[in-house]
Amino acid sequence: MLSDDREFSRGQGFLVSGGRLLAISDLHVGYPENRAYADSLAPADPGDWLIVAGDVGEAFAAVAFVLASLASRFARVIWVPGNHELWTPPPDPVALRGVARYEALVAVCRRLGVLTPEDDFPVWDGPDGPVTIAPLLTLYDYSFRTGRADTVRADAVRADTVRADTVRADAVRAAEAAGFVAADEGHLHADPYPSVAEWCRDRVTLTEKRLAALDGPMVLVSHWPLIPEPVAALRYPAYAPWCGTTLTADWHTRYPVVAAVYGHLHIPRTTYHDGVRFEEVSVGYPREWGRRGSAPPLPRVILGGAAR
Repeated sequence: MLSDDREFSRGQGFLVSGGRLLAISDLHVGYPENRAYADSLAPADPGDWLIVAGDVGEAFAAVAFVLASLASRFARVIWVPGNHELWTPPPDPVALRGVARYEALVAVCRRLGVLTPEDDFPVWDGPDGPVTIAPLLTLYDYSFRTGRADTVRADAVRADTVRADTVRADAVRAAEAAGFVAADEGHLHADPYPSVAEWCRDRVTLTEKRLAALDGPMVLVSHWPLIPEPVAALRYPAYAPWCGTTLTADWHTRYPVVAAVYGHLHIPRTTYHDGVRFEEVSVGYPREWGRRGSAPPLPRVILGGAAR
């Protein structure tokens, strides 16, 4: 199990000059159209960095291949896992579950030179820099709801005044009543933690310590949104509990955040909360991006170039 006293990769961060910091997520390369799109991604400048904010795909080998391909083209690739990478789908010959699967993906990334949440946070020193880029694994604890009044308060979660198993049971029951079943419940395992919520809490505690030690502006990169407001736009509101944790809801104001990058919702857009820019950068499934246009969305410029 990864612990609070783990050793991160050596060094004090990576520096770069020139180029742009780009971001994309939810490539879902199991779909041929999306795989072709992932294969076509290329930098416009030799100094371009690419953030891949989770959900490259489900198959272990496919995730590794796509990340290797991107790393061969971009000056730096930064990856955070989404729920789909953490699944253990039955056909996959890599049958690792939970933390062991995540650790195996991190090991592959390190061989490829791809940065992960387990590495030193890199420093973008190009246009709009210097800015620390903080890739995160935060997961979810079923505390998000589409209505603010129904969202489980972070202080209640921290104080254990609400039981994680009760919150999960309520979420599953409400989803079933709405005719919805979250695939995570059958595919995303938390081993050796007793639940995803417990794994989530451990990750939040670890990440808060790392962020508190940073100086200067930062970009937070996660697969799941850090705040509950974006889930109000979900087409299926019953999915909200699988979309994040209220334990991260004040990070954009507690730390000097210039932008927060996320995916998961398949609703690509730019929003502002408390004056901080939030970028949902997902590609999504072909049926989704096909409704918006004839091609998947381009990687979003986060810093440098035409950054908003």
